Amino acid sequence: MSDVFPEGALCVESLDIEAQGIAHRADGKVVFIEGALPFEVVHTSVHRKKNNWEAGVVTAIHRESSQRVRPGCENFGLHAGACGGCKMQHLHSSAQVAIKQRVLEDNLWHLAKVKAQTLLRPIEGPTWGYRYRARLSVRYVVKKGKVLIGFHERKSRYIADMRTCEVLPPQVSVLLVPLRELIFSMDARETCPQIELACGDDITALVLRHMEALSEADLKRLRDFAQLHAVQWWTQSKGPDTVRLLDEGGPVLCYRLPEFGITMPYKPTDFTQVNPHINRVLVSRALRLLKAKRQDRVIDWFCGLGNFTLPLATQAGEVLGIEGSDTMVRRAQENWTLNQSQRSDPLAPTLFLARNLFEMTPEQLMADGVADKWLVDPPREGAFALAKALADLHADPARRGAWTPPQRIVYVSCNPATLARDAGLLVHKAGYSCVAAGVVNMFPHTAHVESIAVFEWTGLDGEDVGFDVLTASLPPE
Repeated sequence: MSDVFPEGALCVESLDIEAQGIAHRADGKVVFIEGALPFEVVHTSVHRKKNNWEAGVVTAIHRESSQRVRPGCENFGLHAGACGGCKMQHLHSSAQVAIKQRVLEDNLWHLAKVKAQTLLRPIEGPTWGYRYRARLSVRYVVKKGKVLIGFHERKSRYIADMRTCEVLPPQVSVLLVPLRELIFSMDARETCPQIELACGDDITALVLRHMEALSEADLKRLRDFAQLHAVQWWTQSKGPDTVRLLDEGGPVLCYRLPEFGITMPYKPTDFTQVNPHINRVLVSRALRLLKAKRQDRVIDWFCGLGNFTLPLATQAGEVLGIEGSDTMVRRAQENWTLNQSQRSDPLAPTLFLARNLFEMTPEQLMADGVADKWLVDPPREGAFALAKALADLHADPARRGAWTPPQRIVYVSCNPATLARDAGLLVHKAGYSCVAAGVVNMFPHTAHVESIAVFEWTGLDGEDVGFDVLTASLPPE
């Protein structure tokens, strides 16, 4: 006997990457439902209608999913004022990972007609207290007579009234209320819009963005807070170049990669992975998949401060790290020199160069020399220029002459759509096969999908599936 549900109830079929349930009305119209999970039967309050779809919020659940869990943070929810930092807390963490894996597979297939030969086991770790990097908005609300510090409310420019945050490390979560009290006590409480958080292995650093010069009284308040709560204050008056340690001579912010004996100093505004627990596993997994040997020359594209480059230098024979900024290249070289000086076993010779990696040409690719392996870790925009240069050289053997493509590429991605676009070029136009792919749950409870894919050189032309290079160069929808 089938279940009987109230008139107008919808059966949720799947979940999109924004953590909205997807259902269809009897006439086939798609309905996106915030707060609904697959296989639930729900009633929905629709707040947006288009010709082919509607969007709404769940108002009643008549059949609940077995994967629904109680959110772990008091700030999560669909109500007005709820924090917009997490979207999936109502879904079991293992189901979150499964959905992200499906997103990766769907992007590879639907955008690029690529299927990985092997699906890698997802990289998972702690689901709470993992966020060691964050930008917290700050606002003095005159009408309420208080300061708010935290993430923005769902679909709003207002700041959620947060007193704790379960995805921040516990030692930071407990600082939210004291920080509110600190900013409220300051002369500059109306002109401090942001606090950036960076937790190193030994230090919790806070960067205060201030729009006007801080008074001596405010500087003293910051120093007193730092001493009481064992944090390190930095100040930022304008852009990233104005970030300064409040009191010089303090300990250096760093994270470590113990498996490789690598220490990575950084500034609190530098790009580093949000989740250090997952990053350590990701670096190890990437290097195992790359299979670099002592006779190999390896290029690390988008090398940053050397997160992959320095561990690679413990395994390869020669490493080239390439980044788009002269400043970042200098900092990466300094990190290599520091680690070299601290080791009994020397690192491989490593050179860092600055390139505009979004304007790479086949000629520039050949000028950087032959490499046996590549590690590619681009920003959200992906590595289209690199993949296109490889495709162009594959299509014109005479042009590449004695230059040979890398035999293996490990591609670490923070955007499954641009990964799929670049995979399409590599597989269908550049002579590679996708031998493995999988997800990395870097941001539990959020819709963010981090992933890793492995490509091997075959030299064979890919199957003609109508993959258009010109279409692939456009930003994915």
